Amino acid sequence: MKHTTTRLLLTALVFVGTLSSCDKNNNLSLFSVSNDLELGQQVAAQIAADPTTYSILPESGNEEAYAYLEAMTDEILNSGEVQYKDEFAWEVHIIDQDVLNAFCTPGGYIYVYTGLINYLDNIDDLAGVMGHEIAHADLRHSSRSLQKQYGISTLLSILLGDGGNEIAEIAAGYANGLVSLKFSRDHEEESDARSVEYLASTDYACNGAATFFQKLLADGQGSSSGLETFLSTHPSSDSRVEDINAKADEVGCNTSLSDDNTNGMTYAEFQALFAAEAK
Repeated sequence: MKHTTTRLLLTALVFVGTLSSCDKNNNLSLFSVSNDLELGQQVAAQIAADPTTYSILPESGNEEAYAYLEAMTDEILNSGEVQYKDEFAWEVHIIDQDVLNAFCTPGGYIYVYTGLINYLDNIDDLAGVMGHEIAHADLRHSSRSLQKQYGISTLLSILLGDGGNEIAEIAAGYANGLVSLKFSRDHEEESDARSVEYLASTDYACNGAATFFQKLLADGQGSSSGLETFLSTHPSSDSRVEDINAKADEVGCNTSLSDDNTNGMTYAEFQALFAAEAK
């Protein structure tokens, strides 16, 4: 009886929220900000419970690597542009796999693969990717895409603890880039633009997302299976690079590469922390 009452109450709260709460960019979501956080917590718990699939590096013994990424995340969060800075978790996790991917769940659980770190050329490209992924969570693209993909009843059952299989499927979708396929062109453009705005007040080149996509375009004919997978799930184009650079011009922010000793070490030294894992 209690479980049924809880389900009815949550359903009522969600639909009342529909009438009164769009997010701060007027993007309608049927789930509240706290629902986003709860969903992200469940996805994060599923990932943590499956170390065979998700080889998360522990913070103990990898303090330098985490400090580097957390300093970058803090700069982005303190830009004054992240609307849910204080509401979401914004936890950083490093997955030790040679996979070209990064993602951010609803509620701000950030995952970066060592394969992506080793693929990139500089800290500014990584900051651009981090800004883009944080934007997907901050603009609530992730939960709205999952809402569209799975439907309201399934996500409600997950929030009530009844959706174990679906949580595993959602976690796998993030890890395999399949969730990214559900982002609309508008979502991708919004995240690209927000990445520029996030980085504008930092020491990073504010168009880091553009130089990252330029690298993808340049390497697009390569034989790397990781690259091919990433390109298939994160579509990149010349127009996207142009749009990001146009946004940087509009904002008037710095597009020069930042000091390579940002965050206490050079980017090459940061990459070297994962050299053993990359072999």
